[in-house]
Amino acid sequence: MTAVTCEPVGKPGRWTAPPRPSWEEEPSKAGLAGKGLILTLAAFAILFPLWIVVVTSLQSKKTIDAAGGLVVVPRGVTFVAYRELLTGGQVQRAALVSLGVTLTGALFSMTVSVLCAYGLSRVGSLGHRWFLMLLLATMFFGAGLIPTYLLVQALGLTDSYLALILPSAVSVFNILVLRAFFMGISPELIDSARIDGAGDWRILWQIVMPLSRAVLAVISLFYAVGYWSAWFNASIYLTEQDMMPLQNVMIQLVQKQERPVGLATQINTGQLSPLAVQMAVMVMALLPVAVLSPFVQRHFKKGMLTGAVKG
Repeated sequence: MTAVTCEPVGKPGRWTAPPRPSWEEEPSKAGLAGKGLILTLAAFAILFPLWIVVVTSLQSKKTIDAAGGLVVVPRGVTFVAYRELLTGGQVQRAALVSLGVTLTGALFSMTVSVLCAYGLSRVGSLGHRWFLMLLLATMFFGAGLIPTYLLVQALGLTDSYLALILPSAVSVFNILVLRAFFMGISPELIDSARIDGAGDWRILWQIVMPLSRAVLAVISLFYAVGYWSAWFNASIYLTEQDMMPLQNVMIQLVQKQERPVGLATQINTGQLSPLAVQMAVMVMALLPVAVLSPFVQRHFKKGMLTGAVKG
């Protein structure tokens, strides 16, 4: 019985689709058209609202008033809303607070999560099963808001930036994903490193983490987006306006609770549309995530699927 080999179809150096399994039928023209139509409608449903938000934030008060609200077709471009937001001082300070909390919090959360996941991935480690059960229990049972607030207050963390990081520093789900990925690394590779005299710290730093770049990138993005978008902790643990992160200041601007002096003057005198300010606020909140996501997108499939299936 001779082996059958399949040669790639197409010219050398040109990408071709991998051969289909023998049990999978070729897609029909109607099926391909249907998939294309569904993907087009889904993309339109996602991008059209974003288009409206961005376009409205770049329009003058006259254009917005003429459109009766949200603008679909732009008529010129003006950055007045963004200029007034960024020159008020309050938004800039809040952006720096959010950036610092995001970077510090993501680094701290990743450090704790990686160390915990690596320890739990070593099946023979001390108290492995009990620690794992304890972590799993926290996914289903929580103390509640009031005990958590009393604990943060007793620790003296109110009106401090640590209150924005420590109460939500670790996600058990992210730890379990990291643990599953670490358990999928070849045990022979780790055993050979131990034979060569490497300890756990060196194995983690020089072997495990370089092989886990995909899942580390995905989990880091999850933590960063969580810290950047968080507003609830600041609303209950902080009372100083100067310490508020960007999301809380954005909420105040949208709800018209508090506005910088220059911005309020522009709106009250009719030189600036409040709707343009609200749309600019939304764009500023979404922009960092939209810029960062494409760089991590290629790791999503490998990081999440492998981390969720292995182990």
